[in-house]
Amino acid sequence: MNWFLENWYFVVTGAALICMGVVKTLAFLNLPRKEQIEKAKQWLLLAVAEAEKQLGSGTGQLKLRLVYDWFVKRFPALAAHISFDTFAAWVDEALEQVQTLIKENEHVKKYLAGE
Repeated sequence: MNWFLENWYFVVTGAALICMGVVKTLAFLNLPRKEQIEKAKQWLLLAVAEAEKQLGSGTGQLKLRLVYDWFVKRFPALAAHISFDTFAAWVDEALEQVQTLIKENEHVKKYLAGE
């Protein structure tokens, strides 16, 4: 009991973080499936860009695996209901968008180059 009184702020912070996570998860799960997919695709744009930054070009299968692992952690309910082929198609769409952003936006190009 003494430990709890000395560290109550850790317990409260942990409980608040867990509650926030539950609320966000329930809000996402209550969205219509189409909106869930759209949010996942928006997130994929960032994930594909980060994978590109971390692994560089010529590592397509490794990047796909990395992004898929991130996706499963971020969207476990959605990941359980879509095939890997569908996910790979979504990643291809996101990759095309990232390549367009690189061509059109110098800041994105510099970010991905690590400058």
